[in-house]
Amino acid sequence: MRGREPTPTRLRQLRGNPGKRTLNGQEPRPVVRAPPCPRELSPVAKKEWRRLAHQLNVMKLMTDLDRAILAAYCQAYALWAEAVSALRKYGTMVKSPSGFPMQSPYVAVANKQAELMIHIAVEFGLTPSSRSRLAVSARTAGGMTSPDMDDDGQDFDAYLASRPSLN
Repeated sequence: MRGREPTPTRLRQLRGNPGKRTLNGQEPRPVVRAPPCPRELSPVAKKEWRRLAHQLNVMKLMTDLDRAILAAYCQAYALWAEAVSALRKYGTMVKSPSGFPMQSPYVAVANKQAELMIHIAVEFGLTPSSRSRLAVSARTAGGMTSPDMDDDGQDFDAYLASRPSLN
């Protein structure tokens, strides 16, 4: 495909469609809801999943189709956190087998995971610049302050537990 990637209709609606271009009426509209957290994720990634899934659900940007891409983000976050922890412990420079100083392999891991996280975060409107182009109602924005409650005041973990399993 040539040119810029098309912006999803939901993001265009949240941004206010400043160019007043016609919205794609034939774009698939999956059900807006938070999918269950993949059990393959590490504990750190699961914690990040719970945090982000709630926020994306409040903004009505989360669907079952987004499960894999959000899982990729969360696992990248967990690997990044592990690499940063190792960098704090061992430093950015280590001694090579031949005795010469070299850059720690954890630097490359941390940088690659950060790059992946930023790329995915832009897709979900999670970076400051992509978020600045969104317009959410005061009610929705107010609901984002509590990561345990959705915009109807329902406990998010209780909501997920009450849903039928897709397995």
